[in-house]
Amino acid sequence: MGAFGLLALGVLALATVAISQKTSLEDQGSNPCSGKQTCSECIQTATCAWCSQLVRLASSRRIFGLLYDYVFHDFLQNYTSPDGVPIPRCHQQNRYRNDKTSLMCDPQFLKNPVNEVNHIRNVELTKGVQVPSSSGSGAFQYINAVQIKPQRVSLKCRINEAQDLEVFYAQAEDYPVDLYYLMDLSKSMEDDKATLSKLGVKLAEEMRKLTSNFRLGFGSFVDKVVMPYVSTVPKNLESPCRGCEAPYGFKNALPLTTEATWFSKEVHDARVSGNLDAPEGGFDAIMQAVVCTDEIGWRPNARRLLVFSTDASFHYAGDGKLGGIIMPNDGMCHLDSSGNYTHSTILDYPSVSQVSQKVKEHQVNLIFAVTEEQRSIYNALASSIQGASAGTLSSDSANVVDLIKEEYRKITSAVELRDNATGPVQITYYSKCLDANGPERQTSKCEGLRIGSKVQFTINIKVTKCPKDPSQRKQTIKIEPVGVNESLIVDLEMQCECDCEKPGNPGFKPAISARECNYNGDLKCGICACKEQYRGRACECNATHADTDDMQAGCRPDNRTEILCSGRGDCVCGECQCFPRSNPEETIYGQFCECDNFSCDRNRGLLCSGPTQGECACGKCNCLGLWTGRDCSCLNSTDECRRPGDKELCSGRGKCECNKCLCHETESGNRYSGKYCQRCNTCPGLCAELRNCVQCQVFKNGAFKDDEEACNNCTFRAVEVDVLEPNNTSEDERLCILMDEDGCQFRFAYGTNGANNLQVRVQRTRTCPPIINIMGIVAGVVAAIVAMGLVFILLWKVLTTIHDRREFAKFEEERLKASWEAGENPLYKQATTTFKNPMYGGKM
Repeated sequence: MGAFGLLALGVLALATVAISQKTSLEDQGSNPCSGKQTCSECIQTATCAWCSQLVRLASSRRIFGLLYDYVFHDFLQNYTSPDGVPIPRCHQQNRYRNDKTSLMCDPQFLKNPVNEVNHIRNVELTKGVQVPSSSGSGAFQYINAVQIKPQRVSLKCRINEAQDLEVFYAQAEDYPVDLYYLMDLSKSMEDDKATLSKLGVKLAEEMRKLTSNFRLGFGSFVDKVVMPYVSTVPKNLESPCRGCEAPYGFKNALPLTTEATWFSKEVHDARVSGNLDAPEGGFDAIMQAVVCTDEIGWRPNARRLLVFSTDASFHYAGDGKLGGIIMPNDGMCHLDSSGNYTHSTILDYPSVSQVSQKVKEHQVNLIFAVTEEQRSIYNALASSIQGASAGTLSSDSANVVDLIKEEYRKITSAVELRDNATGPVQITYYSKCLDANGPERQTSKCEGLRIGSKVQFTINIKVTKCPKDPSQRKQTIKIEPVGVNESLIVDLEMQCECDCEKPGNPGFKPAISARECNYNGDLKCGICACKEQYRGRACECNATHADTDDMQAGCRPDNRTEILCSGRGDCVCGECQCFPRSNPEETIYGQFCECDNFSCDRNRGLLCSGPTQGECACGKCNCLGLWTGRDCSCLNSTDECRRPGDKELCSGRGKCECNKCLCHETESGNRYSGKYCQRCNTCPGLCAELRNCVQCQVFKNGAFKDDEEACNNCTFRAVEVDVLEPNNTSEDERLCILMDEDGCQFRFAYGTNGANNLQVRVQRTRTCPPIINIMGIVAGVVAAIVAMGLVFILLWKVLTTIHDRREFAKFEEERLKASWEAGENPLYKQATTTFKNPMYGGKM
């Protein structure tokens, strides 16, 4: 062949590679599989499959094929479609079919693992029964009930491909019950102890009505025997109060037994003790009562009830430092042969999380029987502990039997599934519960169960990613009903690797025998894994002295750009090595470093709305499960748009988008609102329409008061309440305040219940104006006017009398001061004149 022929061959080869690269690049925009370089990466991507077949190019392109294979080695990296165009090995599963429009790959070389489920133990649900013992001694043995099915399953699960498991639960009749009564025996509980000793036999009798297989035990606690919890004065250590026993931490007085009289005797004989501070050492007692399985006598297949009775709060982790106790609680059993807690002064109190963990681990239902003033504290505590509840204990514990029965009914009337799955394993629960004809909804809890009720759960298990540590790719997951010592064990194996990548399996060749890789790398699943210093598809390039000018064509998608490796990598031996990122969770990948897992849309600052909703692949969010949208923030479901019992979405007043209702606006400008568009605060309501029925049913008045037939034909029956308060169970409830013919104001509210039926609640008392006595008011006014007139007259008379008397007194006073007689006028002169002889001296 001449030089011209060789040149033509080179141009033809380069053009073919360009076509191949262009096809590959176009696929990557919509194909999440195209950027995957290894079989493991490929099968860890949902809907992707890998072809490991070694196929050379079509015969039409095999002119001087040996030279072509030597230069480009395309038969190692790609296989060919019917038209001879090389295709990436990782592609969508639905593209691998043996027809003219699909990719060609021999089934034996196609790596497309699927989920595999195998039921290892699948015993039918049965109730427990007592049968004669095989020893022939006349005794009976109990065959345990089976309440959950299946019991053990092996699951091989592919990444991001969920697997559903059907699980059944039925509450068995006569299921064994172990009840351990843990009592605070500080001085304040003395009257409670006396009451409990009398009620012991009654408690056993009432519980045996619920289950004949019942056992009862008793333990007590006070507090740590160190300051400042108890007085350490020697005499107080012997008897802290009159008739009191020496203080102690916890004492297992009576292990679980069927003899109720023993329980009553132990409670009666137990003596109270005393401590200094208000909180008690109840957490120490709970921990020992839970973990000391053999000492307490807990049976492996029984419902375990631990009743915790107190009138005080509790010490928890860290409080021990006040008494110089710094060693954390180890969560182990420390009871001696007499049932006494030996590490009370050595270990600190347990924490809430430790108690919660041990209660969950040992499947104990914890019931807090506490006084009213402590109820809020223990309600908060119960919400932090799986399977715990709280009830109000009377001041002398007289209601303890009813309290335990009620709490036991609550526990047994519901089933809640929990699991210990961690890391990348995501488990979701669905069930119809007891509504066989209703829609399946996402829930792990069903209520309202009775003996024999059978509930089906659909458990959706999905592995979101492969753990980096291979030892974590096999897990044992325990799915169990809360408080029941039965479970479904799932032996999970994550399908993270292809067998052809492991030595000793077909499709793997070590470097020493891998001619396809020029003996410079291992052949794995049809591609070469080169040694450190070698590069290239067939490990043909030595990175230490590579001629980069000749290799740059393999680092560009086509000749229309001079940018190598998309500007995000180095071109080494015709192969792109993408730049690393400072964040180890972020990667750049792809044949030309064109893809990454960090440049997708974000929601609430989370890439693709978070790992549970989507993952970023080549700049595009691949949504998981029911999530959709550019950023996987939209839930492709209508469950939250339909009210229970309602066939229409959003009450027919809106549209459902992303599992949320977008409510319409009416032509008159009214707008619906609420979760289901069930409210319209500006729309005319049903108050006027319902008033007549409400009045006749509750107040015996209104338009229907004399029409009994019309009153009986009302489509609802009003529910009377003392005080009309908001109803949390009905989101669309509206309040009506109306006036009746008596001028009284009455209130009622209407809405829908869980079955979407009209529900009307009426306040049974009306607010009426007071009755006005007109005649009384008139008479009162007249009487007041007359009285006021008489008062004015009397006042005038008094004032005038006082004035007259004052004037008269003044006159009398002036008269007494006069120097003449009242009958002689000093201005009057007699008519006769009298002369006096001055010489006459009055002598004769």
